[in-house]
Amino acid sequence: MLAIPLPFIMSFLLLAIALFVKVKQSNEAKLPVIFILLCALSTFVVGLRWSFDISFLRFIQPIIASLIPMTAWFCFARAHESKPLISSGLFVHLIGPILVSLSAFFYQFWLELSDLLLVSLYVIYGLLLLKSSFTMPEEVRLSQIDSLRNAERIAALVLLTSGVVDATLALDFFFYEGLHASWMLSISYLILIPSVVAAVLYVSFSTSLSFLDVKEIKYKHEKKEQDLVKTEPERLSLAQDEAEAILMSLDRLMREKEAFRDPDLTLNRLSRKLGIPARQISMAVNQIRQQNISKVLNEYRIEFAKHRLMHSQDTITDIYLASGFQTKSNFNREFSRITEQTPSEFRRTASGSA
Repeated sequence: MLAIPLPFIMSFLLLAIALFVKVKQSNEAKLPVIFILLCALSTFVVGLRWSFDISFLRFIQPIIASLIPMTAWFCFARAHESKPLISSGLFVHLIGPILVSLSAFFYQFWLELSDLLLVSLYVIYGLLLLKSSFTMPEEVRLSQIDSLRNAERIAALVLLTSGVVDATLALDFFFYEGLHASWMLSISYLILIPSVVAAVLYVSFSTSLSFLDVKEIKYKHEKKEQDLVKTEPERLSLAQDEAEAILMSLDRLMREKEAFRDPDLTLNRLSRKLGIPARQISMAVNQIRQQNISKVLNEYRIEFAKHRLMHSQDTITDIYLASGFQTKSNFNREFSRITEQTPSEFRRTASGSA
């Protein structure tokens, strides 16, 4: 049986997480905080409904639930573009929650309609996130792109699974009067909600942008910078000489300006530095190097770190930070991938051969 306190305990934990994120990132994490608070409110309302069976909660519960997949989508959408929320199609995305609200208000005894709409929303946003995870995020630190994509796919699978759970729950009530509802809800509280919250938190800490209430004047300023980059019709591939020219410009920027040392370097920042559209940079790197931009960037960082390991007495911590890495684990993993040695082993080998 589902323990009655469980939803309230989960709500309390989510509130604590939201407070931590708010204090940690201040204005840079408004949307993730809103998302976590929505999850906390949703679990709290479900707990009240199961404890006291208040009729009003049957009306408000699906409305709150309908906002969760939309908010999760916007948390990840901000990693792919820097436009303000309203410019990202907020009103279109509100259609789903509005329909759920109307169905709950006008068809309080026709629960199947609300259930169908909710399942559809979770499945649609799950598929949208899954599709989005195969595109290159332009507002995420290049060193964290791969991890961000994994987090996005986890969130997508969680939303899809939530849709399946909601559909199964509705069928259980229809055919078995909710006989199996307790363990289905337990799955949501103990696995699904924490998983999607963790994924949203990851994207929150992986981007240097503000997520909500971006002032229009700031957007216009960034837009002017981006307008310096020529916009062209979207292409599926580049000519070989064009791709090679982009790689030469990228190599020159890395070697002469050491742009890789910026730990917060994103594809959009790189685009502005080169004066080349972000999508073309990504395409050129994939076309010539058969790797994503994150892996190529780390190769420059590791070359810089190798030079410092051989020719300085700096600590490994100082070296990986100076190279542009944010964590030692990421530095060690990439160093071993490229050199097949740990940084310490490389330094000992270099010292022995000197």
